Amino acid sequence: MTGSPATGRSRSVSLGALARVEGEGALRISVDGERVTDVALEIFEPPRYFEALLVGRHFTEAPDLTARICGICPVAYQMSACAAVEDACGAVVDDEIWDLRRLLYCGEWIQSHALHVYLLHAPDFLGLADAVELAEHDRGAVERGLALKRTGNLVMSTIGGRAVHPVNVRVGGFYSAPPAEAIASLREPLQRALEAAIETVEWVGDFVFLDVESPYAFAALEDSGRYAIERGRPRSSSGLSGSADEFLAAVTEEQVPHSTALHARLLGTTPYLTGPLARYALNRAALPPRAAEAAEHAGLGPECRNPFRSIVVRSVELVAACEEALRLVESYQPPPRPAVPVTAPELERSVGTGATEAPRGTLFQQYEIDADGTILRARIVPPTSQNQLSIEEDLRRVAQNSLDLPDSELQWRCEQAVRNHDPCISCAAHFLDVSVVGR
Repeated sequence: MTGSPATGRSRSVSLGALARVEGEGALRISVDGERVTDVALEIFEPPRYFEALLVGRHFTEAPDLTARICGICPVAYQMSACAAVEDACGAVVDDEIWDLRRLLYCGEWIQSHALHVYLLHAPDFLGLADAVELAEHDRGAVERGLALKRTGNLVMSTIGGRAVHPVNVRVGGFYSAPPAEAIASLREPLQRALEAAIETVEWVGDFVFLDVESPYAFAALEDSGRYAIERGRPRSSSGLSGSADEFLAAVTEEQVPHSTALHARLLGTTPYLTGPLARYALNRAALPPRAAEAAEHAGLGPECRNPFRSIVVRSVELVAACEEALRLVESYQPPPRPAVPVTAPELERSVGTGATEAPRGTLFQQYEIDADGTILRARIVPPTSQNQLSIEEDLRRVAQNSLDLPDSELQWRCEQAVRNHDPCISCAAHFLDVSVVGR
């Protein structure tokens, strides 16, 4: 970082490596006098070309391959891949299988949200450098967060076979359904987790928040009266709605020089935000009872447009995931069959689109599959690439309102403006745009 906090002079904030985010990124802000002239969330992590890796593979491989995009949210990739393939192949999955998928997904939400709230985000509000300092300052809080994460991992390993990159997920359902006693054993840990999640909302609700309002265009799934997680129809706060295929057709992506992640817009013009703030704004009425009560006690209101209070909304979703997981555990009976048969489409080429709510936001996958079951084309639109423009707008807004701060404090606040959204940089850095001329 260079420059001075004095007004009327040029200065810059340049951070070469963001801390407490998943993946490799930097930020840059330029100030001329009393005006922020340029901001950039620079994602420099090398792209991994997953769309290209999927081409030529059989559709049954999509869940396991895409899970490797992220070690924190592999279930999100598996569920979206399954949904897209099943859509392309015309498969109809049993409701009991969807319930088991939802339970697995709840486990991922619990572990991911607990990780972000306690280890990545909370130190910002307490003036601490990291979770190690937080443990020295409030050991009980860190122990509570780690216990929540362990519970999420336990749900994932019980259903998926292991907590990272589960091995029990397949197109059409699961390789095997957990026995009733295995699912029943989750009840007690989830009951403890639910109480810990409610304590989490109370804990973060006492943090001091910067007073910021951001005019986001929100986008999220909605799911017939349930808080959307493993399936649903996309819609936006501007009124755009439709099937996953129709909504994805309205999402345009472009490459920018400072990022290996694509930038997404709605209808070619509108930056938008997915994730907890968007889900809460569009689906608050569908929160389960204790989560709704926690949101009310935290004073969230019908929507939250303050990105710094996203930690409160994420904590309310932590309550919702624990509450919903408990409901599914208590009603569980092993499905009559662990998976439905899925065969290659009869058409020469068939396109299917899937959308689920990853912890960080809506995740789209789309596949074109031929009659042999071979993937001909793949498109993956992760939450962070959809959110990147909105994050940069937050950076500009926060920096502009904080120019009176000394350089070190301005840098801290700008870092926090990024961490508010829990970006998963590795998820976003996988674009591929190739032109082949001649042979």
